[in-house]
Amino acid sequence: MAIVKSLVLTGYGINCEMEMAYANKLAGSETTIAHINDCIDGHIDINHYHILNFPGGFSYGDDLGSGQVFANKLLYARTRRGLMMDHIRRFIDDGKLMIGICNGFQILVNMGLLPAFDNDDSARTAAIFYNDRGYRDCWVHLTINQKSQCIFTKGMDFLDAPIRHGEGKFIPADKEVMNRLWEKGHIVMQYADSNGRPTMDFPTNPNGSMEAIAGICNESGRVFGMMPHPEAFNHITNHPHYTRRREEFARSQKPLPEEGDGIRIWRNAVEYAKENLL
Repeated sequence: MAIVKSLVLTGYGINCEMEMAYANKLAGSETTIAHINDCIDGHIDINHYHILNFPGGFSYGDDLGSGQVFANKLLYARTRRGLMMDHIRRFIDDGKLMIGICNGFQILVNMGLLPAFDNDDSARTAAIFYNDRGYRDCWVHLTINQKSQCIFTKGMDFLDAPIRHGEGKFIPADKEVMNRLWEKGHIVMQYADSNGRPTMDFPTNPNGSMEAIAGICNESGRVFGMMPHPEAFNHITNHPHYTRRREEFARSQKPLPEEGDGIRIWRNAVEYAKENLL
């Protein structure tokens, strides 16, 4: 029986690889954690996998900007069979899935893989900059754009997830880029208030991200990045309002789901891979 295989990259200050691997496993994939050097040296071939995960953390101590050094390593590293970037492009061209969370999102943007207009990753069209009010570690509400083609958020309207970053302010290169992000369905999710409305108000928008953008995808919807951490909402007890939710379910005499809503991100990915890649 064919199995969906996920690869979680780690190394150089990445520190969320265990949570991300666990999220992949809960969603039903066979998951491997690998140091990026093992991929560059040829011990691990990313093209043997269906889902490529870039976890959160503080790669290279955020020197020169979050995710920048790690991105440059991937852009210019040479493997035994050519540039590492060529393997990554082939992975995307083969119709496979890629996700970057927090530092992973920063890496994908810095590499030009997001938003990658017209599948062109040769130039960066956005940046992720310092938060308006410094480092934030809290939970946020996210509203999901129903016009986005993102594979990972299919069937989802809202999501609560924790954030923990100091550089999460999404900034497009100019107004034309912002317009195109909306027109082509690249914008996947926005920070929202308690009523589910996108907001620029602190602290519900924790970093001042333009137009409250919390996550974007490429034109295919198969490459996705977001600043919040859905992998950290893997069980219902992770949620800060768990006890309140437990009482609400008890009053309505409904069974309390144990799995956290964040795992839906990877369940969508695994389901897509089963239908299209096996």
